[in-house]
Amino acid sequence: MKLERLLTMTMILINRKKVKAQELAELFNVSVRTIYRDIETLSCAGVPVISQQGVNGGISLIEGYRVDKQVLTKDELASLSIAIKSALTTYEDSHAEAVLEKLTSIADDHIKQSIDHLFIDLSPWGPNVLFKEHITTIKNAIENKYCVSFTYSTTHGKQTRRIVEPHTLVQKGKTWYLYGYCTLRKDFRLFKLARIKNLLQEEAIFERKEVNLSELPWGKEWHQPQNVVDLVITFDKAITTLVEESFGAEHIDHEHSMINISIPEDEWLYGFLLSFGHRIKIIEPFYIREIIQKRAQEIVHLYKNHNN
Repeated sequence: MKLERLLTMTMILINRKKVKAQELAELFNVSVRTIYRDIETLSCAGVPVISQQGVNGGISLIEGYRVDKQVLTKDELASLSIAIKSALTTYEDSHAEAVLEKLTSIADDHIKQSIDHLFIDLSPWGPNVLFKEHITTIKNAIENKYCVSFTYSTTHGKQTRRIVEPHTLVQKGKTWYLYGYCTLRKDFRLFKLARIKNLLQEEAIFERKEVNLSELPWGKEWHQPQNVVDLVITFDKAITTLVEESFGAEHIDHEHSMINISIPEDEWLYGFLLSFGHRIKIIEPFYIREIIQKRAQEIVHLYKNHNN
């Protein structure tokens, strides 16, 4: 732990030029006295640390001090930094933040500019405090092999209390899942984070089971032939940009304002198609037309009844 703290402290000093001892103490959750002892250790190891007293004082390194940058190329440094910054948009991880600090400290101005050329924000739109808390809690439980418990809702609203041995956090498209062993079902299950409520980390510890990530359900079941439907849809030319964005330009026949796409069929698909309202029309298959028509009629009936 001390060695990691000393290395991180060195990288911070290289990157920030000057830091208050109190700030370092709070960052590492140690006393100011411990920080000054660490400074002495760094000095003895040949790291040129300077401590200045007063209002504008702080801890710094002799100007021009650098570490070897040859472990990673410039492009590798930039790519790794972008990946870590993207991951940190969805959950808190002090270790990842420390790594990002180290990478930034050994990056020159060109690399730092390259890092700013691309930013991937994986968090959902709107307030996402609870969402990030859930991911952080589950990640901590996975790392420390603690069971978690939560209330889980099915697509139809049925709720059950689950106790799960968490193994893997999965992001599939725009959706996050927890893959773990469910003690209620006595088998591994994939849980959608959006349907998890009242999440708690339990005191019970579990033994992690061997899993082969290349053979897990998020990679295969979703696009099995029996789950996929071939859709033919016409659309209003006024929403061409929205259609291209939603379905992919490669599936659009602009001459006939038509969409041809193979897509997994589930409750999400029905809601997705309904979200376009009267601006699209399903041509094939006929049974999907009937499903959408029935649901649209149910919506109309709901709002026609003024007494409700």
